[in-house]
Amino acid sequence: MFKVSKAAAVELKRSMAHHDFDDMPIRIAAQKSADGSIEYQMGFDEAGPGDTMVASSGIDVVIANDHKPLLAGTELNYVTTDDGEKNFIFLNPNDPTFVQPSQSDPPASSSETD
Repeated sequence: MFKVSKAAAVELKRSMAHHDFDDMPIRIAAQKSADGSIEYQMGFDEAGPGDTMVASSGIDVVIANDHKPLLAGTELNYVTTDDGEKNFIFLNPNDPTFVQPSQSDPPASSSETD
């Protein structure tokens, strides 16, 4: 099932309030690129026919049913990257480029999960 980390939920809620999208679900989409890696898109959208709604960390997530296999087991996180930028990242074990974060890595202050 798709998860949203607590850090990602905080940033999504901030963005919802800023753009006056209170309580609107976030749609997550995924597709395989030519090299087999997975590309992601997200944006605020209502659920429609052929969608599944998932709730995680207080965020409603909409996923088109045909995207569910690529997103199974994925976590959306919000972290500070090595260059100091804050970004959403997808931790997806279905992506051939995915590298499981090491348990010995110190947790970033913004990458807390459920």
